[in-house]
Amino acid sequence: MKIKRIRKSFFIPTFSMSDIAFLLLIFIMLVSLINYRKEVKIDYPEARTALRASADKNFEIWINLEGRVFLNGDAADYQSLENKIVNLYKTAPDTIVHIIADKNTPYHNVNSVLEILQMLQYRAVSFTVKTDE
Repeated sequence: MKIKRIRKSFFIPTFSMSDIAFLLLIFIMLVSLINYRKEVKIDYPEARTALRASADKNFEIWINLEGRVFLNGDAADYQSLENKIVNLYKTAPDTIVHIIADKNTPYHNVNSVLEILQMLQYRAVSFTVKTDE
């Protein structure tokens, strides 16, 4: 008696591969936006040497060319800046305040922020510049 062998052909369904690739692309795009950092477009002043600070305990004060103040990317006025720094000092006094100003910003705008920090006696302040690297 002869036994017939049944051959089954192996088939990989590729009909939905483009759908899966498209969904994967959407997922990657959404995940990459989770850690989005708001930045204000400014032209950094330049420096020859720079000291790098850890990003864990940073608070950024941005000052654009027109002199508008931004706290971590959100627009603010001087009163809210003062309140935020007071709350910051109460919760985490070792936080470093970074002043990031456009290199063409009039000095009196930067000085207004420095006067608030001086009045509150906040000592952990740095100026952020672009290095020659």
